Amino acid sequence: MAKITKDMIIADVLRMDRETAPIFMRHGLHCLGCPASSMESIADAAMVHGLSVDALINDLNEFFAKKGE
Repeated sequence: MAKITKDMIIADVLRMDRETAPIFMRHGLHCLGCPASSMESIADAAMVHGLSVDALINDLNEFFAKKGE
């Protein structure tokens, strides 16, 4: 099972599973195709957009946990 952390790059998580895109979008990160997503950590993106990084990380890890069942 994948373990997502705050320091991971958004594009890397999307490469792990494209089905994570709606999770990012639900949390307010709509610019998944922008160049910053290939260099920006989840924590940095959440900070810039004023989002809860902990809630996003939790949802991403829940997604991967369910896929691993």
